[in-house]
Amino acid sequence: MKTLIKNARIVNEGKITEGDLLVHDDMIVQIGTSISSKSNNTKVIDAEGNYLIPGFIDDQVHFREPGLTHKESIKTGSKAAIAGGITSFIEMPNTKPQTTNFDELENKFAIAARESYANYSFMFGGANDNLEMIKRIDPKEVAGLKLFLGSSTGNMLVDDKNVLEAIFKESPVIISTHCEDESTVQANLDRYKKEYGEDIPVGKHPLIRSEEACYLSSSSAVELAKKTGARLHVFHLSTEKELSLFTDKKPLSEKQITAEVCLHHLWFNEDQYAELGSHIKWNPAVKKESDRKALVKAFNAGLIDVFATDHAPHTIEEKSQPYTSCPSGGPMVQHALPALFDMVINGETTVENVVQKASHNPALLFDIEKRGFLKEGYKADMVLVDPAAPFTVTQENLLYKCNWSPMMDKTFQARVLYTFVNGRIAYQNFKFSDFEPGEKLTFDR
Repeated sequence: MKTLIKNARIVNEGKITEGDLLVHDDMIVQIGTSISSKSNNTKVIDAEGNYLIPGFIDDQVHFREPGLTHKESIKTGSKAAIAGGITSFIEMPNTKPQTTNFDELENKFAIAARESYANYSFMFGGANDNLEMIKRIDPKEVAGLKLFLGSSTGNMLVDDKNVLEAIFKESPVIISTHCEDESTVQANLDRYKKEYGEDIPVGKHPLIRSEEACYLSSSSAVELAKKTGARLHVFHLSTEKELSLFTDKKPLSEKQITAEVCLHHLWFNEDQYAELGSHIKWNPAVKKESDRKALVKAFNAGLIDVFATDHAPHTIEEKSQPYTSCPSGGPMVQHALPALFDMVINGETTVENVVQKASHNPALLFDIEKRGFLKEGYKADMVLVDPAAPFTVTQENLLYKCNWSPMMDKTFQARVLYTFVNGRIAYQNFKFSDFEPGEKLTFDR
């Protein structure tokens, strides 16, 4: 089967070109200014001048399977992801049980092979007691290693300094870190609990999960990476202060230490706790508007290398609990692309930069084979986006199992018209094709 997309604005490697793209089975086989259809077996799609971009590769999602599937599952999360233009994901290890041994890792791969709408891989989880297993990670099979250097959902805190240094020295794959200084967070939490008890106002969250907590942990991780030579990727930066740790604007391939930003830290600020409450409670916390603006600037300038969602759903009942019982995180994969295109329309970034940070760079960072670009010989993971087709987020069109969104009632200007996964139309304008599982990501290492 062939698919010919004509009259598209093709976005790739910093350029936008008008032209056509031909897919044969699961591969991009030709890109040109005018490709003719010579076969009756070719499906022709007129892009009508809309953007054709490589599918997003989300390097940080929590699809909650196994053990927490009342919140989300690999099936429901990946389905929402392809509706949001995410064709590949890397899922985190703080499930139940945790993905800190190879049996649990293989169980996740088996579930995804049956259930995932998108292409998939998983991170192995670091702990205080599994260094020997970490040493045995196969770099060709596993996306990377996730370390929690601050406690969050799942209680996977790695706080033994000797073990931590050994992991940094010995890990055969890139290390991705959640950075918040635990002693600082606990001291701040104790102070506010003395004042408010268990029902702390959620607006205090950025003071508990503070700028200083983030900086202390991020700076320690960066220092340790420099000391040991580890390949470090710092997840979800949330503060302007942390940006001082990432001054290197070299090409990604030449960087030893890289950084990520998530949609909620580019989109929300602490003034919105009054309206949205725990719906924007994340770890690390959404902070000041000055932090948000600094992160947007760094996202454009090249100090920040990768965009992700940190999709981390909980039920509305869980999110309605008092502060100390209310989990952090929220669902984001379905609206990541429309939100970024709103930022483009509002002049905060460019389409080319969005594609660089959400498609190209995750592929380069994790050495993902033949994905993340619109190139001949690459997998046809693609998204056709209409930047002028508004839609409103409603309860009826939500795809999350938790059935709520911090973006509820928001009208976005752009929508996903088509999502192609491995050359196949998986999603078309709010409708899904018959299910066909995505593929396991492979790594050129």
